[in-house]
Amino acid sequence: MNAPLAISDLQQEPESGLQYRRVLSADAPRARLLLLHGVGGNESNLAGLSSFIPHDVEVLLVRSRLQIGADGFAWFQVSFTTTGPVINEEQAEVSRQSLVQFVQALPPLPTVIAGFSQGGILSASVGLSAPHCVAGFGLLSGRILPELAPHIADANTLSTLSAFVAHGHADNKLPVSWAQKADAWLNQLNVKHETHLYDMGHEITAEEVEDFVQWLKPLLGIV
Repeated sequence: MNAPLAISDLQQEPESGLQYRRVLSADAPRARLLLLHGVGGNESNLAGLSSFIPHDVEVLLVRSRLQIGADGFAWFQVSFTTTGPVINEEQAEVSRQSLVQFVQALPPLPTVIAGFSQGGILSASVGLSAPHCVAGFGLLSGRILPELAPHIADANTLSTLSAFVAHGHADNKLPVSWAQKADAWLNQLNVKHETHLYDMGHEITAEEVEDFVQWLKPLLGIV
């Protein structure tokens, strides 16, 4: 674990309209990691992860635009029913497109996008629909939206993509079966990936972070 790092004031990327904070580390970063919060959270929720990321990786903490509380935001609205989650597809698609715009507007660097819960969902949506923008995505206690199917890139483009899937056996928000479905779908798409299941709930643990960083570093060419 590295020492805690300073975080910038909230900034806005003009092309996408998304707001974000930059973790202040290396002056000349060699790679970039985008971190996306879950529903009801905000960009600061995953700031602690930056302490585990090598200093030559630029970390951007991105805030979604849909405000659902004083300090709470969401990438899309969702209702949990007896037959599973029901999402606002239009909001999810707007968020996906905004994030692709966000990545494309940044100075070119090897980039990974990752997030927790709904943030992981959007990370997978960006990675699978626009693999030319990112080297990989991290799906932490999330799922791949079935509604994403029409937007998934072709097999040749997906061949450059890598994914990290992590989930808790005791997750009571999104059951572990979503990780198993994601693993099967990624196999079907021939997307290189690792799937890790942990003795945890709907959360992020130290063991998971360690595994994520070990996956991340070679993907971004960081020692």
